[in-house]
Amino acid sequence: MANLKEIRTRITSVESTMQITSAMKMVSAAKLKRAQDAITQMRPFAKKFNEILLNVSGSVEGGDHPLMKKNNGKKVLLIALSSNRGLCGGFNSNVIKEIKRVIQENPDKVYSILPIGKKVFDAFKKSTLINDNDLLPKDCELIWDNLSYDYAVEAIMKIITAFENNVYDESFIIYNSFKNAAVQELINEKFLPVEPIEDSNESTSIDYIFEPNQEEILSDLIPNSLKIKFYKALLDSFASEHGARMTAMHKATDNATEMKKELTLFYNKARQASITSEILEIVAGAEALGG
Repeated sequence: MANLKEIRTRITSVESTMQITSAMKMVSAAKLKRAQDAITQMRPFAKKFNEILLNVSGSVEGGDHPLMKKNNGKKVLLIALSSNRGLCGGFNSNVIKEIKRVIQENPDKVYSILPIGKKVFDAFKKSTLINDNDLLPKDCELIWDNLSYDYAVEAIMKIITAFENNVYDESFIIYNSFKNAAVQELINEKFLPVEPIEDSNESTSIDYIFEPNQEEILSDLIPNSLKIKFYKALLDSFASEHGARMTAMHKATDNATEMKKELTLFYNKARQASITSEILEIVAGAEALGG
């Protein structure tokens, strides 16, 4: 009977796990709807802003803007977007693996990591790669609890200032781009310096009148484009996190349901075998007394 008691305990434990994973799935689904609406509304604006930047920079000669300067590329800043919580499948581990891959493939460069999220920070906190906490806005870990454009501006201005002061030569942003609830694409894109945008064949060669002039407008557009780009990455990562967690909790609930069925079947078989054994003992005893 002790064996049956252990099985009953395991079934109760699995049922409790099912309740937790099911509740987490519903919470992530609710948050995902809001996050998905935010990123889908942001993408057309970011695309149109990039088209404006393309048009303005298409006829501006040179690349002498401070944020477009090219250095030797030895000092590299990796901006890594992760979550503060786990239970979201490979969402955080993919970002961590990408960081390690980049560092291993280019060992001659000096890397620093700017973690936006607790999971990446915990993964590299014992290394010397996280050494620029001054770039982090206040209450960095609370970013995902109250995601806002103001936070993006605060973070980007510190990164821009560090780049202009030659603290870093290059900067890359690593995050998960939201495709749908089940698919998140890992993105590793260059953030600084800003690459000069060349006019494509699809763009029109319309001659616009700019006031005050194209150079001054471009000087304002580039920092704003970085703010929008970073904020879009935050929204992408936020939606991807909840999509990944919802999918992971859905699979966990299904696995727990299957495990409960197997344990229940095993419990019923063991209980039936125990009852049969007891009946046989009683019959054998009765026959012995009668004989």
